[in-house]
Amino acid sequence: MNAIQQLHALGQSIWYDNIQRELLQNGALAQMVAAGEIRGITSNPSIFHSAIANSSDYDEALQALSAGRVSSAAVYESLAIADIQAACDLFLPLYNETRGGDGYVSLEVSPYLAQDAEGTVADAARLWERVNRPNLMIKIPATREALPAIARTIAAGINVNVTLIFAVSRYEAVMDAYMAGLEERLAAGEQIDRIASVASFFVSRIDTAVDRHLEELGSESALSLRGKIAIANAKVAYARHKTVFSSERWEKLAAQGAQVQRALWASTSTKNPAYSDTRYVDELIAPDTVNTVPPKTLAAFKDHGTAALTLEADLPAAYAALDELAALGISLDAIAQELEVQGVASFSKAFTALLNSIDDKLAH
Repeated sequence: MNAIQQLHALGQSIWYDNIQRELLQNGALAQMVAAGEIRGITSNPSIFHSAIANSSDYDEALQALSAGRVSSAAVYESLAIADIQAACDLFLPLYNETRGGDGYVSLEVSPYLAQDAEGTVADAARLWERVNRPNLMIKIPATREALPAIARTIAAGINVNVTLIFAVSRYEAVMDAYMAGLEERLAAGEQIDRIASVASFFVSRIDTAVDRHLEELGSESALSLRGKIAIANAKVAYARHKTVFSSERWEKLAAQGAQVQRALWASTSTKNPAYSDTRYVDELIAPDTVNTVPPKTLAAFKDHGTAALTLEADLPAAYAALDELAALGISLDAIAQELEVQGVASFSKAFTALLNSIDDKLAH
């Protein structure tokens, strides 16, 4: 078995953090699915911006849409939905084979709605209806303002990928929102056994931000923590996950067929060249989890990754690392909040750039 097959045998699914029309049309994505390399897809405004603005893949479709005098946002949505539907259809056999365990494709609500619960609920419902595929997941950011939208969207029977989670405390709120949505749906007499959700916990960005603070301090104790905090944070988050999804509250939902909201590790490309380019895959492996990887990380893991059950190893050391960080006066919660704000701003900026590039292409 190769490293990817070993990873899947251990119970972790690899999803592909990339979508592009060329991959759908030239059969490359179908080959990856057939080979068992990837078991789902995630997308975001940055990925679509790169795909649409930096290629000619969409020019023909853009030309056809340009005659309709529609807005750049409507054009983007038409292009994105066509790609998402094609990807969903590609993964549908896997979705059926795993009884809804895998084979999901994620599409994000407008990043402009990150602090607007009502708008998020409406956008999620509209996109769900337009794509009209059972293996779609709607991505909703884990901002404080959007937490009620997560619960309401789950209650409406829509699969949700909760994104931009950096702090363990926010992750706990996300798990609570998921269960609240299922409880609301049960109370309304609806089935809950076909609703799926993942919680996308961001990893490498934590190390990038924390390492900067540690290097500013410059002490031996500070420098010894470089590259350790993101994985420690993920280990503690997963420990909380296991506690929540073995609780009495959860068992009542599980008895009605509810699926565990899987932890998904995102932002798993290595930003620091001093670190292994597979570290945020190698160190985060556990059953019933997902890791979404960009093309370079997937290629690196296939080439020299190591598949072993690492996520639950040495949990006391993870807690100790977080305690040492706090003792140095560095607030991980404050850094997580800052990263959330930056993440929302980054997706909004990418979305604006995407709409501008569509306007430019329509004009020419």
